[in-house]
Amino acid sequence: MLTLPNPLLLPLRVIPDPVHTAVLTTVMNRLLVGQPIAARLPELDGKVIAIHITDAPCHLTFRITQGRVAAAPSAAAEVCIRGQLNDFWLLATRREDPDTLFFERRLCIEGDTESGLYLKNLLDSMEFDFKTHVEATFSELRNSTLGRLIRQQV
Repeated sequence: MLTLPNPLLLPLRVIPDPVHTAVLTTVMNRLLVGQPIAARLPELDGKVIAIHITDAPCHLTFRITQGRVAAAPSAAAEVCIRGQLNDFWLLATRREDPDTLFFERRLCIEGDTESGLYLKNLLDSMEFDFKTHVEATFSELRNSTLGRLIRQQV
């Protein structure tokens, strides 16, 4: 049976890692708004986490700072999650149980054991609360400079 290559592999191979990291940090920080998992990030404050997509090859490096995710392209990672793109996709879309992905060694955590285990447990307990996210996002917009300007015009 012929399988087609994952269409996401090409951009991961040709676009520089810092661009992917910048996009991913923006998306992750936006998705963390109003989510319970954001309250658990301070446990990892200051930690540098790398994602190594082995079939791309692509290395994305982040630092957790004050409950947010920031790019850390030149920093040495304390924890690295390594695996193929499809397994990261299964993890992100919750189509596969994180414990299964790690137990079967399709995703591997290397480095600081305590932080790696905490990160794995965070990923395992991750549930996206869409309603809370929308409410928090609108609250953030309402309290922003743009929101105040709009209210003044109405």
